[in-house]
Amino acid sequence: MTILVTGATGNVGGAIIHELVERGARVRAMTRNPARARLPEEVEVVPGDFGDPDSLASAFAGAKALHLINYDAKSGAHMKNPETVVALAKAAGIERVTSFRGEAPGALEQALRQSGLAWTDFFIPVEFMTNALQWAQSVATEGVVRAFGPSRSAMIHEADIGTAIANALTAVGHAGKSYTLTGPEALTPQDKVDALCETTGKAIRLIELSEAEARAKWQALGTPAPFIEFLVDWHVNTPESAYQVLPTVEQLTGCLPRTFRQWAFERAAAFRG
Repeated sequence: MTILVTGATGNVGGAIIHELVERGARVRAMTRNPARARLPEEVEVVPGDFGDPDSLASAFAGAKALHLINYDAKSGAHMKNPETVVALAKAAGIERVTSFRGEAPGALEQALRQSGLAWTDFFIPVEFMTNALQWAQSVATEGVVRAFGPSRSAMIHEADIGTAIANALTAVGHAGKSYTLTGPEALTPQDKVDALCETTGKAIRLIELSEAEARAKWQALGTPAPFIEFLVDWHVNTPESAYQVLPTVEQLTGCLPRTFRQWAFERAAAFRG
């Protein structure tokens, strides 16, 4: 069975692909620029763009399971033609689909629910641990983390997301279900800094940014404007779901979710410089 993963070059897409390859699955990865993809040699890499239905028909051909990403990191926008994408998937013979959703099912999830396909969606109301890599340079060169807001987050390791989604793509029993994924503990920025100090052996200082400073920082990083607005609101009015710890990862994978200290240990070299 060929499993197609879209958003294949992102952190979560890469984690899904890694988990599927480890299981010996036949994996196809869709990306706008296959020449720039750095994926395992076992993975079939194909071109595809949600804005080009012809490219999707070719990428979908022969696949039986599909992970759909609904967010375009380049533009900051959600998929514009979900009904067309889902119809093409069904026409290609795809039977099982996973996707991410917001607090409530959006247009993509509604299209999947009406399609007759076996769908499973995932809500991730927390930060990805890999987001902390934005601090790597300042930690390595200055021993400083600059962060906005005191908000707590039950942040999640990308590998735990990959394992949970790989299970839904390869095993029965997940059709028609929605899962909310979190990490194992709710952390403040200072908690994260303490973990980085412990795992890197560096003395690291936390500097709290104002909203204006945070906006300027995200703009400099090329963050799309709609996502900057989301980030500001998330940090100022942090929803309860962002710091509520749920057992879903353990229920889906059979393993406790990885802690931020585990993630920081794995990535310590990036922060040492």
